[in-house]
Amino acid sequence: MIEVGSSVFWRGTVALIIGSFMIFANVYVTQPLLPMIANEFSITPLQASGSFTITTLTLGISLLFYGPISDALGRKGIMVMTMVGITLTTFCLSLVQSYEALLVLRGLQGFFLAGLPAIAVAYLGDEYTPEALMVAVGLYISGNTLGGIGGRLIGGFVGEWLGRSATFGVMSAISLICLLAFFFLLPKSQHFEAKPLHVGHILTNMKSHLQNRRLLTSYFIGGFSFFIFINQYSYVTFVLEAEPYNLTAKYVGLLFLTYLSGTLGSAISGKLAKRWSQPNIMVLGTCIFMFGSLVTLGDSLLAIIVGLLINSFGFFLCHSTASGFVSRNAKHAKASASSLYLVFYYLGASLGGFYLDPFWQADGWTGVIIGSWLVLGIVVLAEVSLIRSHNKQATQSRYS
Repeated sequence: MIEVGSSVFWRGTVALIIGSFMIFANVYVTQPLLPMIANEFSITPLQASGSFTITTLTLGISLLFYGPISDALGRKGIMVMTMVGITLTTFCLSLVQSYEALLVLRGLQGFFLAGLPAIAVAYLGDEYTPEALMVAVGLYISGNTLGGIGGRLIGGFVGEWLGRSATFGVMSAISLICLLAFFFLLPKSQHFEAKPLHVGHILTNMKSHLQNRRLLTSYFIGGFSFFIFINQYSYVTFVLEAEPYNLTAKYVGLLFLTYLSGTLGSAISGKLAKRWSQPNIMVLGTCIFMFGSLVTLGDSLLAIIVGLLINSFGFFLCHSTASGFVSRNAKHAKASASSLYLVFYYLGASLGGFYLDPFWQADGWTGVIIGSWLVLGIVVLAEVSLIRSHNKQATQSRYS
């Protein structure tokens, strides 16, 4: 088993960080380009955001399949094959001349993008010691954040400099470099043991998770929080490229550096949850998110940036806590329980734009915030129900 600090530990961990960067850079590269896509193809903001939401939709659904398939067929080979698929679809995106073709390719890309996130932690669990696993997972997740920020910066800066098609061309070249580095750095599986692919057993586990009220509530909390969070960013790009801000694509891309406050929120969530319980921290995170949304209604660019920094901190505080809550409360098949959480999470990202669009059409950014508050208020009620359930369970444990 791979130990912390060994050369093979760093080879494998760096490979997964590079792979994670590649995945999430491709997911989010279109977000700063949404106004450009809308203008180029003469479509509405909602239609333009479809180039992002179709990817998260197919990514979320595909997460259900890769884990069980990798249990039967292996880890590294499937991850490499899906990364090849990502590189090819990204290159093809640089050649498309119609919005319909762009949508089809982004949907196909989402199918390939699910491969590494669904398998990476399972690979680590096979090959790393428990101590090395904890260290490597934290480093791997940092690659998710770097990829999300990096993809948006690439989309913003390259998009303004060279245009939409060239942005995908540059992204495909970066993806190829990441693919080659991943292939040569990641050690071959040494401890993988193939398991029969029993579809009935998989479906039974998923049904059991969905019937667990605490888990199902957590799924809705994560899904509806991301439902609002990620789509606020999509609509704010249209706010900032219009009067009175007139920001170009590269400066809109820089806006996504506000995600860095979310890194802090994720980092401290565990410590806070130990002191005040996970459901309480979810409520705190959502309330911070709601407050940040109000701050963005200020007239200045500074108010929007500060509001988004607050939003990001609050959202990731809630999301990381909810994700940990699922793992802690799943009685069996923890991997499938976590996969279901991610399915709800990405389905939320895919559907939130459709919900917020009528609010956007009615009252612009103010309408988006009103729509956000309605959903986040429901999320808080769900979190309060978890607090009651948690307190009831704690009381029963105390007297049993």
